[in-house]
Amino acid sequence: MNKRKKQRIAFAIFRLLSLVVVGILLWILGFIIYRGAGTISWEFLTSAPTDGMTGGGILPAIVGTLCLVAGSVLFAFPVGLMSGIYMNEYAGNGFVVKFIRVMTNNLGGIPSIVFGLFGMALFVNTFGFGDSIIAGSFTLGLLILPLIIRTTEEALKAIPQSFRSGSLALGASRFQTIVRVTLPMAFPNIVTGLILSIGRVSGETAPILFTVAAYFLPRLPHSIFDQVMALPYHLYVVATSGTDIEASRPIAYGTALTLIVIVLLMNLLAGLLRRYFGGKVKTD
Repeated sequence: MNKRKKQRIAFAIFRLLSLVVVGILLWILGFIIYRGAGTISWEFLTSAPTDGMTGGGILPAIVGTLCLVAGSVLFAFPVGLMSGIYMNEYAGNGFVVKFIRVMTNNLGGIPSIVFGLFGMALFVNTFGFGDSIIAGSFTLGLLILPLIIRTTEEALKAIPQSFRSGSLALGASRFQTIVRVTLPMAFPNIVTGLILSIGRVSGETAPILFTVAAYFLPRLPHSIFDQVMALPYHLYVVATSGTDIEASRPIAYGTALTLIVIVLLMNLLAGLLRRYFGGKVKTD
């Protein structure tokens, strides 16, 4: 068998595996849409749950999820961005940086429930935040922080060193080079890490279980120190608890479909942001 035939066979296998992955994704989406589309309505999206969560809607859970996503990103993105810039642009390749990279990778592999226990011990109990949006946001922010750091660092590494050298040769300082040259060029790829972070935060249940999520709270939050309902935990509760699980099963599928749509919309928005910055860099 010559090299060309081997290459064709390998490409055929890769193409088949890609189609299998896409097929599984479409099957899952189709199943959720088929089961949950009939539950989605304006009343379902804009009203609070009633009758032991066997009726009503999921508005408090939607608002709670959006609050947690926004809070965690507002905390983790600036910290992760500055950490990645420091590690790639200032720290060099010494022992300390290598140690930080190893610890960051290890932190990214810790199960989310451990973050939940840590968040409960630190933010809920030690800092006295209680079960609240701020405690849940900080916990979720710590969860996605390693991903943002690594994505930022890899995006900055992809920028050729010649751009930095040219900027410095023209009299710009290192800080000006980062702000005016390196960071704008790397930002489209940094947004990719933000997209992945949003997707992970939106679907996490274990961390919010210990820090913020309420079992049944049919009202909207008034401050960052309030408890909230969240779509992932609400989905778990509706699907596994209650007095009449079969009656609440359509609500579970409707909640799952709503969560998927919210994640897709946020990813689409982040993707448009990535395209905007990418086009701006090419134009400049």
